[in-house]
Amino acid sequence: MGEVDEPTRALNLAAAWKIAMSQGLVLPHDALGDKSWASSQAVRASMRGNRRKDTKPEVALRKAVHGLGLRYRVDAEPIKGFRRRADMVFTVTKVAVFSDGCFWHGCPDHYRASRRNDQYWNDKFASNQARDRDTDRVLTDAGWLVIRVWEHESPHEAAERIAEAVTRRRDT
Repeated sequence: MGEVDEPTRALNLAAAWKIAMSQGLVLPHDALGDKSWASSQAVRASMRGNRRKDTKPEVALRKAVHGLGLRYRVDAEPIKGFRRRADMVFTVTKVAVFSDGCFWHGCPDHYRASRRNDQYWNDKFASNQARDRDTDRVLTDAGWLVIRVWEHESPHEAAERIAEAVTRRRDT
């Protein structure tokens, strides 16, 4: 479709919309009728545009970790058959790294309550956070170390934290 690289999320979204409209990728306003729960077409398009993996913060973190000489599996199940995927998995040392987006995971520093569909979003974020806690519990009970990195954290500082943990577990 196109690449955007604006200084803020809002400007990135605006630039992406312009590209999508110029390429005829946007549905007419009434194309979905009452079939969508989104409060507007813009919200629906924004939600559909969110990536499950390979986000900019995740890629930056992976590059920083790789730059420290560590190798890992990307977007993998730490435990076979456990239908949760970690962004980076260090199988030998049993370290699972999750790069959590501030919006989706309810960052305590950056989360802002929605002005529309607030009940839906409160339930959604509570569900995401409960799933994160459950994932942490299951992996920890299976002997894994879980590291969660917020998207706003410095990828280089987070990479150092990850490298220290992997090295510590490798040496024990």
